Amino acid sequence: MRRTLAAPTTVDAMGISHIALAVKDLEATHRFYTDVMGFDLVKVEIADMRGGKARHAFYSTGSFDDQMIAFWDLRDVPGFGEGYKTDISRDLGLDPFTNHLAFQADSLDELATKRDRLKDAGLNVVEMDHGWIQSVYAEDPDGNVVEFAIVTEGFTDDDAAKALDLLPADAPPMSPPPTITFHPAAE
Repeated sequence: MRRTLAAPTTVDAMGISHIALAVKDLEATHRFYTDVMGFDLVKVEIADMRGGKARHAFYSTGSFDDQMIAFWDLRDVPGFGEGYKTDISRDLGLDPFTNHLAFQADSLDELATKRDRLKDAGLNVVEMDHGWIQSVYAEDPDGNVVEFAIVTEGFTDDDAAKALDLLPADAPPMSPPPTITFHPAAE
């Protein structure tokens, strides 16, 4: 029996409404997520926070109107100013790719288009083929890694059983290494 991400067999299907991150430069973030990522700004909320104004900008990721990413600009909030940290992985002492935002590509052609769009924006781009999922990665203005990905193989009940065995394993076998292609930013 073949399983799919769209129809899990053990949990109720649930989408993500939005992910919200703090950013240092809302204008640069806006340009990146609209011009480079291709998202649409759909709403900005201005919130009273600690006696200052916080901007909360929402962007449609293109799948559905209710699937978004949002960004907080806290520069005008007392106690934050310009000094708050926004590079999630590096600020935690982790490799940049550890915490990242992955967005779905609907086809391999669309993934290639997204890769080219990131390259054309002058970004370093990493392309990875894990065998079952293909991805392209770059960094946003705050240093957070963004990914476009497409699952290229469905999941079977056997895959799920193996995953359950590997989760608690003390000495699990290594997965095959992905094929990696690095596209340096044009100089």
